[in-house]
Formats: sequence, C-alpha cells, structure tokens
Amino acid sequence: MNKDQRKILIIVENLPVPFDTRVWQEATTLAANGYTVSVICPKGKGYDSEYEFLQGVHIYRHDLPKEGNGALGYAREYLSALRHEYRLAKRVYAERGFHVIQGCNPPDNIYMVAKRFRKYGVDYVFDHHDICPELFEAKFGHRSGLLYKSQLWLERKTYANCKFAFVTNESYKKIAIERGGMDPADVHVLRSGPRLERLKIQPSKPEIKRGRKFMVGYLGVIGQQEGIEYLLEAARLLRSKGRDDIFWGIVGGGPHLEALRRKATEMGLDDIVEFTGRVPDDVMLDYLNTADVCVNPDEYNEMNDKSTMNKVLEYMALGKPIVQFDLTEGRYSAQEASLYAQRNYAPDLAAKIEQLLDDPDMRRRMSEFGRRRIVEELSWDHTSRALLSAYDTYFKNRGL
Repeated sequence: MNKDQRKILIIVENLPVPFDTRVWQEATTLAANGYTVSVICPKGKGYDSEYEFLQGVHIYRHDLPKEGNGALGYAREYLSALRHEYRLAKRVYAERGFHVIQGCNPPDNIYMVAKRFRKYGVDYVFDHHDICPELFEAKFGHRSGLLYKSQLWLERKTYANCKFAFVTNESYKKIAIERGGMDPADVHVLRSGPRLERLKIQPSKPEIKRGRKFMVGYLGVIGQQEGIEYLLEAARLLRSKGRDDIFWGIVGGGPHLEALRRKATEMGLDDIVEFTGRVPDDVMLDYLNTADVCVNPDEYNEMNDKSTMNKVLEYMALGKPIVQFDLTEGRYSAQEASLYAQRNYAPDLAAKIEQLLDDPDMRRRMSEFGRRRIVEELSWDHTSRALLSAYDTYFKNRGL
C-alpha cells in the first residue's frame, strides 16, 4: 500500500503551527515522505486562519483562552483545548481520516482525544516535548499539592495509552521507561535538530553592536525560568570591571520581557543591553551572526538539566562558541563547543564569557567543533531518521 494511504493527525496545544519548529519539522518531513498529515493547533503568533494547507500539511486552528493561572485557570484552558481538539479531530477524520494521533505535550492530556477514536482502530503516539512535573516545579517551586500530583498522574496515563513514544533525549527516555513504564523498544529518541537551510551563516552587521567591540547574543523565550537575570548580572559585573566594550543582544519575546527590561534599566544597562522582543527570522539571524559569543543562561533545575534546549543547537549551527551553566543535556549537545560555568552563579558566567571574548583562537576552535557536530550528527537531516523509521515500522506492522 502506498505511503499516501498512511495518515497521521498531529495535535499540539501550546503553540501554533508552523511557529512550533519541532512540530512543523515533523509534519513537513512526514508529508515530504508521502504521508497524509493533518495538524490541530491553537491560533496565535500571527497564525489566525482556521484552516491552511501549507507545504503538504493540512492545518486546523482553534481559539484558546488566555493562559491559565491556578487550578481553575488551567482547568478552563485545558478543557477548552480538549473540546476544540475533539471537534476538529472529528472533522479531520470525516474529511480524510487518520490511523494515528500524535499528541505533542504540554499538557499531558491529549491522549483523552485519542481514546475517543480507539474504536476506529486509531492508535496514540506520544511526542514528549516537556517533562510536565519538572516544569511545574520549575514554575512554582514545589512538588506538592493537587496540581503537581495531577501532572504525575497525567504523565502516567499518557504513557499507559500510547503505542510508542518519541522523546527529545536520553534523559527523557529514562523517564519514559522508569516513570512511564514503557518498553525501551517503544521509546524513540527524536532530537529537535535544526534545519541548516533555515540557519544560514551570513556576514555580521557591526552596526548592531552600538559601537562596542564585542557582542554577546541570546536567543529564546523571555520567561521566568530562562535565567536571563544571570545574564544581566554578568553584564553588570563585567561593566563594573571596566569592560565597556561588550554589547548584549537579547532576542526573543515572552511573558517576562517587560519585567526584565525594567530590571536592566534599574541596573543602568540600557546603553549596552538590548531586548529586541520577538523578531522575524532574518533579524534574528542578523543578531546571532553578529554575536561573538552566545549564551544559554538557563538555571539549574530538574527541568532544565534534563531538557535539550533548541537555542544551543541553533548557536552551534551558526558556528557560535557558547557559554552556559553546567547542565546534563546542555553538555551533551554542545560538548567542546561550550564553556561551562558553575551552576546558577553569575560571577562564573561572567568570567567564562570574558575568557572566551579575550581568546579568539578558542572561539574559532569551538565554532568549528559546534558547526561540524551539527552538520555531521545533530541537524534535522540526521535526527529526523528516527521519526521516519519509527513510523515506517509501525505502518508496516499494520500492513499499510
């Protein structure tokens, strides 16, 4: 049977497509390899059409209430999403059908939609993006209460209801096996490797540096757990030492953006620190290609230690030497492309940044290593093989 008779529905709740890079890479890769692919996602980030057909992928979007806070807020958000997901899944099933629902967390509740289609022979595949119990702890600082226990329960139920799972790294695979009770053979490491055609190495634009000799770059979500306070403190410490030759470009948007802008102002850093907010890809590439060093200041916690950060891989794809705190998956990704600062300690983060800025030969060696590691091992061209192999095996076992 032809692959175009292999039909997959992907559901993602927390980000729209194609803004969600991992989901979009998965969907377009499957479509390019002959699968019939539909995606259900929320509206937002400039993607407000209820239906689009892009690059061979059918995209269905729904409204979503404002992100919840507290038990009632989260319950309202999740229930609204589940209603829309089920409504749209019924529409997709009627229009073109599907053999599999692939649920992309957070949250860990999309299996509830898939269960409604089990009677039609539809299986559930879990795409584990975030470890929700650890994410809860990182946000709220505790492992107790009804909401935390609900995260553990939903994770267990998700794994109990899935046919097989994709995970982003070996740390997540261990959780799937030990906490989720999965057979190791049914857990596939699918790393979110960058697409090299998107991340192009280009000439720097010195005007971005505002007349400074060096630039330190950051790309990512501006949230409470991203550790950008450590980055601002590192900037303050280096300036206090007389290092007025460094510009700090912080690219990205998020809920903590305005608070961090105010903090930078209070610290007297407005002339050397810029928060760009969310920008188009071409502007993002201008900033990162201009940076001499890129930084991942994610603080140490269970969530960050076990998670693979896309920004680290993107820095490497652009040939940028990195400074970050010493976290398990961050070290696995970057290896010799990074210096590793003492966890959650801004003075050492500042010291490592200064060491790298003052050593052009070290920067060159780290740049070459990182770029080579992406090209030869960690780009999407390599990592996506796990996606295609798992689905090919699954459908062959179904006789499709």
